[in-house]
Amino acid sequence: MPNLLVEIGNTALKAAWSERITLGKTFRYQGDKWLDFVLTITRREKPAVMVVSSVYPITEEESVQLQKECGYLLVLDSRNKEWLLSHGLPTYLSYDRAASILAARYLFKGKGCTIVDLGTTLSIDFTGADGTYRGGNVSLGCRTRFKALNRYSRSLPLVDIPENPGPLGLSEVDSIGSGVVSGIIFEIEGYLHRQPDNIAVFTGGDANYFAKRMKSSIFVVCNLVLMGLALMADEYVRKID
Repeated sequence: MPNLLVEIGNTALKAAWSERITLGKTFRYQGDKWLDFVLTITRREKPAVMVVSSVYPITEEESVQLQKECGYLLVLDSRNKEWLLSHGLPTYLSYDRAASILAARYLFKGKGCTIVDLGTTLSIDFTGADGTYRGGNVSLGCRTRFKALNRYSRSLPLVDIPENPGPLGLSEVDSIGSGVVSGIIFEIEGYLHRQPDNIAVFTGGDANYFAKRMKSSIFVVCNLVLMGLALMADEYVRKID
């Protein structure tokens, strides 16, 4: 039986079937009824193991409902930190960041990595060549920056991510688009220059957009978090067998 991986993020839910560490069909949902969405997936097929990583705590009632849909349930949220400790990661990390780190360790074994997740937030995490976690930072993601400018200024409009931003804006809209995009590029390049020998790994919804605008060589792994959850599910299966 395949495993089901569920990542509940700040903005959307992503899910995927997996056989060991190979990802299968993926799903995306944006809305409040995430549990109903997951149940529509498991209605067709019951997973051997369901791994649920969430930025929000999963309630006991939700856990009970999920447990009925699978052979084994592994919930990874702010109340369950054992997995982080067992993999040498600090307990303040969210599980999406932890999963990205585990996946990068697996994909680039023996190499230091700079992992850049470009989503609702912009997170930067560093690992050494031995896989040791070296720390990281979190700031606002691209779309979040546009929304913040609109919300916290008195007159600036809400701007979409520009398709082809120039180095300098020649209008109000262009200035906002170029300013936000250029600011993120400068920010990321600064981190990459700190560890020039590291492999740069981009993931998240805006990964491709920014990867093609960087001067450095970038590996884009859009489903890095789900791949990390697949590794966790596979490890969990081997423990219970």
